[in-house]
Amino acid sequence: MRTYQLLIGGRWVDSASGKTFDDLNPATGEVFARVAEADKEDVHRAVAAARAAFEEGPWARMPGGERGKILLRIADLLEREADAIARLESQDTGRPIRETSAQSAIVPRWYRYFAGWADKIEGETIPVEGPYLNYTLRVPMGVIGQITPWNHPLLIATKKVAPALAAGNTIVLKPSELAPLSVLEFGRLCQEAGLPEGVLNIVPGFGPTAGQAICEHAGVDKIDLTGSTATGQVISRLAAQTLKRVSCELGGKAPNIVFADADLEAAVSGARFAGFIAQGQTCIQGARLFLHTAIHDAFMERFLARASRIRVGDPLKPETQMGPQISRAQLEKIHRYVEIGQAEGAKLVLGGHYPEEPALRKGFFYTPTVFEGVRNAMRIAQEEIFGPVVVVLPFRDEAEAIREANAIPFGLGAAVWTRDVRRAHRVAQAIRAGIVWINDYHRIDPASPWGGFKMSGSGRENGLEAIRHYTEVKSIWVSLDDRPNRWYEAGEGTQRLN
Repeated sequence: MRTYQLLIGGRWVDSASGKTFDDLNPATGEVFARVAEADKEDVHRAVAAARAAFEEGPWARMPGGERGKILLRIADLLEREADAIARLESQDTGRPIRETSAQSAIVPRWYRYFAGWADKIEGETIPVEGPYLNYTLRVPMGVIGQITPWNHPLLIATKKVAPALAAGNTIVLKPSELAPLSVLEFGRLCQEAGLPEGVLNIVPGFGPTAGQAICEHAGVDKIDLTGSTATGQVISRLAAQTLKRVSCELGGKAPNIVFADADLEAAVSGARFAGFIAQGQTCIQGARLFLHTAIHDAFMERFLARASRIRVGDPLKPETQMGPQISRAQLEKIHRYVEIGQAEGAKLVLGGHYPEEPALRKGFFYTPTVFEGVRNAMRIAQEEIFGPVVVVLPFRDEAEAIREANAIPFGLGAAVWTRDVRRAHRVAQAIRAGIVWINDYHRIDPASPWGGFKMSGSGRENGLEAIRHYTEVKSIWVSLDDRPNRWYEAGEGTQRLN
């Protein structure tokens, strides 16, 4: 059985309490790793290490180009270990190996991209009145508390870690207790790459203990969370006590809108991918499928046929297309929502049950599920289920599609399928979401901003926006006047500007 410790101050250590927790393989329901459980005392040790590394160590003072070289080494090591990371994440999250392999292959791109930013973080020269030079610097924010989820463990951690490191910050990172292993292995690679001690500290643990301690600690300058909207609300309240900066990428219930003139073949394939990739356990899942009434029946015939052929099974087998949910609690939550949908009057047209194969009964498996006859006000259309459940909503015209798509508290992702380029841009601009795909779904790039509107969060990951969110602006004034300040001398104070 694998065992893992905490990474604090460049050393692998047991938790102060000596506690550990079991990490389950969701495909079997069996324990396959044991992990040290961080609590408040461990978080305090990690913050102290990160603070010392920031204020006394070389990282924040190192030329940006030198930081960039270390990020490039991290990228090379991630590339070297991509297959091992993919297998580990498949066991830890239940995602099919074909998904985790594709994802682990792109993770190095973030470190290479932000390595390029490390020596290009610039200030400005500001024209001001009077004999003064005013310029700004973008400086590291300090100690960053990062709290990451279980659905894309290393990718989501990477979207936070890479820009934070490029900007010269130090980090206390709490991965989800449900899938922490790839992040812990990443810590070993950072050490091998030469990241100085204390710059990255990893404290796996539970939200009410380790997570809360990070948010409340006065030595943490910023919190960056990816998680549920409810968790984001709790963390924002905790962080407000010490006026920390907060970035949150939270829940979603994305509208996937298909117009009558869309390429039907592409839209059907896109909707299947949007609805069931990662077992539906992704914040930008295309959970609300809006279909124009003119193509509704033809679309649904193809969509249901293809969704029913998704191969559910052992995530380590290359032919598997959908693995288990992350936990029994999540599995039961999904099934409760299916029962809620039926009670609300929606028509279950696919799935809605546990697989019947004996080999899958020990794991946390569920079938691809589709509802028709859904009203937008129903709970299954308004609340994030975070599972392989797609609800279908018909619309008659563009105005109705926009109105219904926006009638929800979330605003993370959306998609529009149409051959009409003017309509595509009109609708994309009208949808209240931070990311909109046109004739595609779930594309991501380290250069492209990622984040949501409304209750889907605040702040942005990726690109220049991420650098801005991990730096502070410092304004510096230089007097070019040789004359002394005579403010308090009679008749001399009228020229003061403030």
